[in-house]
Parts: sequence; C-alpha cells; structure tokens
Amino acid sequence: MINTEPPQIELKLLKLFDLLYTTRSVSRCAEQLGQSQPTISIWLGRLREILSDPLFVRTHTGMQPTPRADELIGICRDALALVRQLSTAEAAFDPATATRTFRICMTDASHATLLPELFGRIAKAAPHVNLEAIRIDVHSAEKLQAGEADLALGYLPDLESGFYQQTLYRQSWVCVVREGHPCLSSGLSAGQYGAEQHIGISSGVGHQSLEAALVELGVEREVRVRLPGFLGLPSIILSSDLIATVPRLIGQTLVRASGLKMIDCPIPLPGFAVKQHWHARYHHDAGNRWLRSVCAQLFQHAAGIIE
Repeated sequence: MINTEPPQIELKLLKLFDLLYTTRSVSRCAEQLGQSQPTISIWLGRLREILSDPLFVRTHTGMQPTPRADELIGICRDALALVRQLSTAEAAFDPATATRTFRICMTDASHATLLPELFGRIAKAAPHVNLEAIRIDVHSAEKLQAGEADLALGYLPDLESGFYQQTLYRQSWVCVVREGHPCLSSGLSAGQYGAEQHIGISSGVGHQSLEAALVELGVEREVRVRLPGFLGLPSIILSSDLIATVPRLIGQTLVRASGLKMIDCPIPLPGFAVKQHWHARYHHDAGNRWLRSVCAQLFQHAAGIIE
C-alpha cells in the first residue's frame, strides 16, 4: 500500500525555520541551537524537501526567504506557539472567578462537622463554586476514578491502596450524654460504661471499628436504640439516660449545637485518622489541588484540639 500521508515536520525543523527567518544566518542558527553548521545544513535540506521549496537563498546580505517562506512563516510561528502553550500551560484555577461544582464523598456526620466550615471558606474565596456532598459507599472508589467525585473525606481504609491520601487529623472516642445524667456526678468508669444503656450507630467504618474493638476488649453493652446516622441522636439523648459513643469532633459539635455533655470514653479504644483521598488521575488538576489545600488549611491546624 502506498503511503499518501504528507511527511511530518519535526519540532526542531520548525525552530530552525523560525530562527533562520529571523537571523538570515546559518552560522548564528547553529550557535543558538547548539548544533554544528553541517547539522543545520542537513536540517535545512530536510525542511526544503518536505516543503518542496528552497525556502532560503544565499545572497550577499545573508539567507533571504523565498515567497514560499514568507507565506509559511506565520503558520510556523503559530505552530510553535501552540507547542509552547501545550508544554508549559497549566489549566488555571482562579477561585475568585471559577464556576465549578466540587463533589465530595463524606458521611452524614461530616455534614455537621466539616461541611459548614469548608463551605464558609469556599463561599468567601470562590463565590461561584458550589459543593455537593455524596454519600460514602462501596462505589466511592469508582466515583473518584471516574471524576464523578473530586474528593473523599473521612476514615476510609478501603481507599488506602491506589489513591493519594493526606491525614487531616486523628480522632479519639468520647461519650455524649444529657445534662444532668447521673454519670456526670458519679464519674463514668469502665465497669459503669458496660452497665449503662447505649445508643448505637450502625453506619460508617468508624463505628464498625468501634464495635470490633469493644468485642476484642470483652466489653459488652446494652444497645437500646440503633440509628443509621447521627440525625436523630441529640433528641434521643436529651430525652433519655442513654449514652452515645462517638468520635470526638462529632461530640464537640453535638455539645455546641444541642447543649449535651461530653466525657472521655473510659474504655481504651484505638483512635483513627481522618484523611482526604483523591485519585491519581486528578492529582495535578488545578481545581482539585486548590480544594485539597483548603481542606488541609482548615482541618490540619485543628488536629491538636480534635485528637
């Protein structure tokens, strides 16, 4: 089969064309391109062959362009400008003018603990940027890879492999009760913790690890109410003597919002790290990098308070 494709012009030949048109000198081209004069002559011969024109003619005033060269120099310089733009330009993200929706995988607890502060910062810095909270589930990894989610915030050990990650803060466990609960005056020992009645949260990897740790430590507790999330937690605690064992940041949020009381959990439960996770495909995305930097600025500084 006969190849009818036109020959491709190498980038070095385009650079030679532009430089020779400017300098009108083979020796100066060789010097500026870091090549020998014979090499420049070979390149020029190749360029003449591809474009089917002498392009430059030697005269007493130097190498003068032919009409064909005059015709092509604009196209050549446009091509070089596009190559420079492709190799050096980064997709800019100016938060002040950007119009974009960031989708973040998070638990319902993060809606109350992280999202308000995050949105407050973004609303000031990026007034046209929106946030959408997406539930963390078994499809979160696929969503991050496909670009359907930009970031995942939380305790997500399943995303440890194959994803970039950054620790934001560590969490320990606390107990939340109503004001006036008997344990506030008598103190809450490990034995009393087991004797009290509790509220359990059935969703989230963090609470799965809580249940597993209690079993490993041989701590049995009577769970009278189980909830799928934290939405109804304050109302139930306020109207009963039930105890909820929650991560410290959630406990702090409940205390501020609902007037509940928080005490350290008397059981030596292992803590966990809350991280932000993102897929390698978007590691260099300017908008994604900006969002990650905002999360780091907001939440890493609070690690000493939260832990």
